[in-house]
Amino acid sequence: MKMLKKLFVISIVFSGFSQTLLAQDDKSFTLEEAKAYALEHHYNIINADNEVLIARQKVNETIGMGLPQVSFTGNFSNYLNLPVQVVDASFINPNAQPGETISFQAGTDYTVSGMLQVNQLVFNGSYLIGMQAAKYYANFQESVSQLTKEEVVFNAIQSYQLAAIAKENKAFADSIVVLTQKVVDQQSNYFELGLMLQEDMDQLLFSLLTAKDAAVTAQLQLDNAINLFKLSIGYPINEEVIIEESPEDLKDKSAIAKGDFHQNLQFEIASKQVVLSEYNLKNNRMANVPTLNAFFQHGYNAYTNEFNFHKDNWFDQTFWGLQLNVPIFSGYQRKNRIAQANVRLMKDQNKLDQLEQTLQFQEVQAQNNLLGAKNKHELQLENIKLARSIYNNTLTKEQIGKGNSINVTQKHNQLMMAQAQYLGSLVDLLQAQLALDKLYNNIISNEK
Repeated sequence: MKMLKKLFVISIVFSGFSQTLLAQDDKSFTLEEAKAYALEHHYNIINADNEVLIARQKVNETIGMGLPQVSFTGNFSNYLNLPVQVVDASFINPNAQPGETISFQAGTDYTVSGMLQVNQLVFNGSYLIGMQAAKYYANFQESVSQLTKEEVVFNAIQSYQLAAIAKENKAFADSIVVLTQKVVDQQSNYFELGLMLQEDMDQLLFSLLTAKDAAVTAQLQLDNAINLFKLSIGYPINEEVIIEESPEDLKDKSAIAKGDFHQNLQFEIASKQVVLSEYNLKNNRMANVPTLNAFFQHGYNAYTNEFNFHKDNWFDQTFWGLQLNVPIFSGYQRKNRIAQANVRLMKDQNKLDQLEQTLQFQEVQAQNNLLGAKNKHELQLENIKLARSIYNNTLTKEQIGKGNSINVTQKHNQLMMAQAQYLGSLVDLLQAQLALDKLYNNIISNEK
């Protein structure tokens, strides 16, 4: 991240930006509008909201397991060959010889049956825990969705800040090009009159060409910064946008001075993961508790040798009952599942404790970084003002013939270096503010 920041600052400092023509229908964004647009249009947020919807539907699915389960089954059979039954002959003829058997066909050519069955869960400990866990998982998924939103908005703010810095630097670079061009135009008259050395004129032309070359590179950097911003909020890449706010406006949206890192979304998710692990442990323990189910069945059967199902051929059957299942021994499977769940709970608790310690360290670090970035930025702000004043005075001397072109080039480079340091301090300040806002879960709901 630091290397990328340095590359960005260097690339936009030693460059200027040419005037960009914008269509009247270009979309303009303040920072708050950019955040709102990202929350509505970014694909990651849409997918996160869908995950929340799935979790809520899972709750309804789990609740449905405890409601009556009703089903109907029907069956039709046509026996091309009736099944043969073999019985002891004495079953029909008491005088039959011992061991003698009789075979005969039993049944009818056509049979039809229909069965309505209702099952009802009366008591199941795992179901009760599972329903609580499903509801809590939906809540957990909402926190995960909120974390996704935070990441999207965090990236949107960062890209907006870089684009705003590039926009401000554009005005600075343009002013340098204009001033240098003005000096070259004025000194050309002295050169043509022989009052100026070729070396001095070449130095001025070199400065001008350097500024123009930098402007070409800077335009590409500006386009990339704008495209990165579009990508971060889910805006069409081929449409133009306008960054309304300046870095000074963004700098005034300072991070809150104090907060509670326990409100951090990562800490919230880790805490909820511990609760889910507790539900998992309870669910495995409930596997040792008996379960009770009720059932009801009502069916009809019809038997006939002709394809004619008259009402006299139908016979009904109705019954209900209870089914008790008492777990006794499972080969230590349940015991080991409970042990695994207990270890998983301890593991998640350790992760939570470790995260708490990490966030506590990050809080101190973020506060120190913000304080240091503010002090550094104030110094660099004075430094850039002084460098600009020195450069302007050098140009004035050159125009009235009291300076030399080498001096102009040196002061130009000095001003550009001061601008680089100024922009670096500005990026550091904005990132320090943003890091603290994220730590305190203040990214989305940052109100002034």
